[in-house]
Amino acid sequence: MSQFRYQARSAAGALVEGIMEASSAVMVADQLQAGGSTPVRITASASKKAAGPSARQWQFGGGRVDTDDLILFCRQMFSLTKAGVPLLRSLRGMTESAGKPIMAETVLAVLADLEGGRDLSGSMRRHPKIFPALMVNMIQVGESSGRLDESFKEVATYLTREKQTADQIKAALRYPSFVLVAISVAIAIITLFVIPTFAKLFKSQGAQLPLPTRIILGLSNFAVAWWWAILIALVAGFFAWRAWVRTEAGQLIWDRFKLRLPVVGSIIRRAILVRFARGFAMAYGAGVPLLQALTLTSQAVGNSFVQQCLGKLQRGVEHGDTLTRSAAASEMFTPLVLQMLAVGEETGAVDTMLLEVGDFYEREIEYDISRLSSAIEPILIMVIGGMVLVLALGVFLPMWNMSSVMTGR
Repeated sequence: MSQFRYQARSAAGALVEGIMEASSAVMVADQLQAGGSTPVRITASASKKAAGPSARQWQFGGGRVDTDDLILFCRQMFSLTKAGVPLLRSLRGMTESAGKPIMAETVLAVLADLEGGRDLSGSMRRHPKIFPALMVNMIQVGESSGRLDESFKEVATYLTREKQTADQIKAALRYPSFVLVAISVAIAIITLFVIPTFAKLFKSQGAQLPLPTRIILGLSNFAVAWWWAILIALVAGFFAWRAWVRTEAGQLIWDRFKLRLPVVGSIIRRAILVRFARGFAMAYGAGVPLLQALTLTSQAVGNSFVQQCLGKLQRGVEHGDTLTRSAAASEMFTPLVLQMLAVGEETGAVDTMLLEVGDFYEREIEYDISRLSSAIEPILIMVIGGMVLVLALGVFLPMWNMSSVMTGR
């Protein structure tokens, strides 16, 4: 038996501390839960016997939660809630299966808030560094519609697709990025060592370097002389950009810019609309009033510009217009999707039609992702070609002019 120091929340919400003897930290947690308390922190005491894996499992406070952890959490919660396991019991089980201490600690904090009377989305919203706002809003849709299991499934599917898209983009960019880095290093070496040699030679002959070479040499001299100022400007610019993006106006402009990126912007836009269509269909199909369903799902899209456009849809419905005409006024949906919405309104199956909308956009996204590499390659080839052109103008022009300089012609 080993000794463990614990912190727990009583049923009344008071913080309780103490020391308990048990064979493992998990046993301490079970005993605390059996007594009506929620474990917050369990660590081994100074005893060397408590240094096993079970003790380390409950030493909370470290680590970083990534996308894989959130996907696993959502999938497990979907399975548990779909099977009818009570929410509190499901979260208690999640603390034991959490792969990282920080995840277990966060789930325990959420569990304590739930026992204190908060709802699940409100409890998760108190941990923005762990649970993204999009995830919290989707959980709120599930709570409002009574389909929490479907919300966890949708979030897991969305996060999985986002991770796959990011991995495919990285794979498509890996080789071109290596080529870009290699060419950049070559240009830097030539600019710092080769072109200055040409400059000395041309100067000794009383000639002048070609204009492209002089420009490159001037930039090189400026970078060498003012590298510290450039570094400070870059760091300051990065933090200023982060602060600007966190403002309402900055976030709106940045979110709109992401949708206009070549190749990937269209994929991001349709992925957002898939999220909206599925979330709205889930809420509206469960009996949530139309305006409330629109409000909840527009907050869950995760893009302030799209949310602003969907606000036009919501205002149109509020003023008595049809869903189809309001959707057309939002300028976010294709004509084919608008036709499907019109059919849904006529037949009274708007939620079913929106699920079809989600499936339609999803198939388009899968097709675009499958050809993402071939779509990005022309852009990267143009960038690489531009860098090679700079290299040629900066080096080969002086070499071509060298013979005329040496002969005095």
